Amino acid sequence: MPVPPLLQFARACLFLALTFSANAEEKSATGQARVTPKESKGGPRYVENFADAWTDIPDTFRDLKIPEWPVPTDLKRWQDTERLAIRATLIQCLGDMPARPSPSKVKVLSTEDRGEFMLERFEFHNGVDMVVPGILAIPKKRTGRAPVVIGMHGHSGSKDEYLPNPDREHSPGWMLVRNGYVVAAIDGYFNGERVGKGPRGKRDKADAQELELFKRHLWQGHTLWGLMLRDEQCLLDYLATRPEVDMTRVGATGMSMGCTRAWWLAAIDERVHAIVGVACFTRYAELLAHRSSHGIYYFVPGILKHFDTEAIYSLVAPRPMLMLSGDQDYNAPPDGVEVLERKIGAVYQLYGKPPNFRSVLYKNTGHEYLPEMHEEMIAWFKRALPVNP
Repeated sequence: MPVPPLLQFARACLFLALTFSANAEEKSATGQARVTPKESKGGPRYVENFADAWTDIPDTFRDLKIPEWPVPTDLKRWQDTERLAIRATLIQCLGDMPARPSPSKVKVLSTEDRGEFMLERFEFHNGVDMVVPGILAIPKKRTGRAPVVIGMHGHSGSKDEYLPNPDREHSPGWMLVRNGYVVAAIDGYFNGERVGKGPRGKRDKADAQELELFKRHLWQGHTLWGLMLRDEQCLLDYLATRPEVDMTRVGATGMSMGCTRAWWLAAIDERVHAIVGVACFTRYAELLAHRSSHGIYYFVPGILKHFDTEAIYSLVAPRPMLMLSGDQDYNAPPDGVEVLERKIGAVYQLYGKPPNFRSVLYKNTGHEYLPEMHEEMIAWFKRALPVNP
């Protein structure tokens, strides 16, 4: 029986629509997305690196003996005991975290009218060893308290990455402020205005200061990473005092080191309600298998005696979490991304909230923040932390 011309036309249109959709965004076996961006950098050396996991690594360094983390299957047991035990282990591994200073001691240094927003510069002493400079961008057009997003800079960056810039369409600070979000950011321990103010003073550049801080804190029972997260908690304490901020709608985002700070902070502090991480959706076993590494700030003593990162990410559930990665990013090997997608997805499924976790892997993409990623970031926060709920 011949197919009517009108039906033939409809089928052709459907085929074209499905083809376009598949090219734009494919679904992996775990239900997460695979996207081909319009333009990216990538690089063949990353592909070669991922093709030979454990090659040339001596046997003695292959046997990591990382305990297999059992994906929870009972929601009540997970919430009542397993989850609490993982968080307690994290806090212990992070070392001594002294009581945080009162946010009443924060000093506002200046307030500037920047047209669509007010820009405040502030600083506080973290109660351990350093003064922490920060910025707060507050949209003028808002009704009552607004949601806030904490912007976390990368390894070689500063808080100014989140300084709203109307001249840069995809400046994350500007995208957030123009959509009604308060934006807050501080300089990390060896970044921005804090460089030259570490253990060796002006003698240190950023990388040298990072190493000196790491060593000094170990001697004192701290970890550099733990104190970096603690500084972000001090920022949360300050935001809670601000009349412009709605602390029931708090987000955190960042790229690279900033990405990692976002998911670790959300894991240890429930005040973070949604996160977007770019270019560091990382599992440690695959990181080592491909001979990749990070700055020394990143390492937490003893963590692999207990579990890999899927246990840490799972503490964020069921809060909204978006992870954006490149399939050629040496800081987040794609085979590790796939393991995380499967295990973390199962935890969100246990809560009955699988849409709250999304992972996008961009093809032919290295350690970079694509325009498509910026658009995903702002769209995610609009859904997770609506400006006008």
